[in-house]
Amino acid sequence: MKTNNLATIEPQNTENVFSASEEKYRGLVQKIQDGIFIIRDGNILYANEGFAKVMDYNAKELIGRSVKEFIAPEYLALVTDRHAQRMKGGHVPSEYDFSLVKKDGVTRVDALINLTAINYEGGLAVMGVSKDIAERRKAEEKLDELLINLRKSIKTTIQVLGMASEVRDPYTAVHQKRVSNLALAIAKEKGLPTDKIEGIRMASSIHDIGKISVPSDVLSKPTQLNNIEISMIKEHSHDGYEMLKHVYSPWPLAEIVHQHHERMNGAGYPRNLKGNEILMEARILAVADVVEAMATHRPYRASLGLDAALQEIEKNKGILYDSGVANACLRLFREKGYQLTYQYELFRLH
Repeated sequence: MKTNNLATIEPQNTENVFSASEEKYRGLVQKIQDGIFIIRDGNILYANEGFAKVMDYNAKELIGRSVKEFIAPEYLALVTDRHAQRMKGGHVPSEYDFSLVKKDGVTRVDALINLTAINYEGGLAVMGVSKDIAERRKAEEKLDELLINLRKSIKTTIQVLGMASEVRDPYTAVHQKRVSNLALAIAKEKGLPTDKIEGIRMASSIHDIGKISVPSDVLSKPTQLNNIEISMIKEHSHDGYEMLKHVYSPWPLAEIVHQHHERMNGAGYPRNLKGNEILMEARILAVADVVEAMATHRPYRASLGLDAALQEIEKNKGILYDSGVANACLRLFREKGYQLTYQYELFRLH
């Protein structure tokens, strides 16, 4: 049996789904708008009007022609290779998404073709069903454009919120920038996907946006906070969630902000989430937030130092902080020389 053409199919793959002697099926197939063709040894044995019309032929003109004539050159190697793999028993898709060439040899048709092995006129053959997907591709391109515009809109919204936070509380703005840089570095150290890293960039840059609702004299108080003031500040993660929950986004921004003070053992706030209930993005943000807060000056106390911050993360990894996130953070500082900085480009992906 031949094995060097597009139409050769091993016997065990055949299906008795079509026969030329069954005129009622032939009549039905002719009326179907989708293109249908049958090939053997790489040549077209049958084509319905739907396929012929798409290709700008009449059905009789197609009979006996090589199917390779109608496959766009850039896809021919792919189709041939898949066929060769199938002949060797490999598992390859039955659907092909590629371009066909019309009668003029220039015009392309974007098509989705499904191939099925059949018994036709006493021998093995392949039946193809083709769908013109030009409109689908146009719709996909339009959707991609809408998603790009949506992301730009979200970035602008986040940038405006960040600027509002900076005007009201410059200290918090610098803190957010340092935390954002560290959170991004941890995410990259862990090998997170680019899209997830972008979500962390967005959320971390405004993770304390809820502090807008806290009186400025409390935020800038130069002495130790009392219990009431601490309670007021603890509301900021929930307030931030309320501000962001109706912002449509490809990323769970509101939830990341809501969860960035949760702890792995359930000792955090505001919902006492634990373990896998906490988003990975929030676990990363939590570690970055603690390190920056301890290692830098606060309005009500001097810096505790980077060493103290790293000791806190090491002592409580697996308890308060995700072990993998904690280890990534420790590697950055102890092995790779990472330094806290607030200079960064808010929306540039690396």
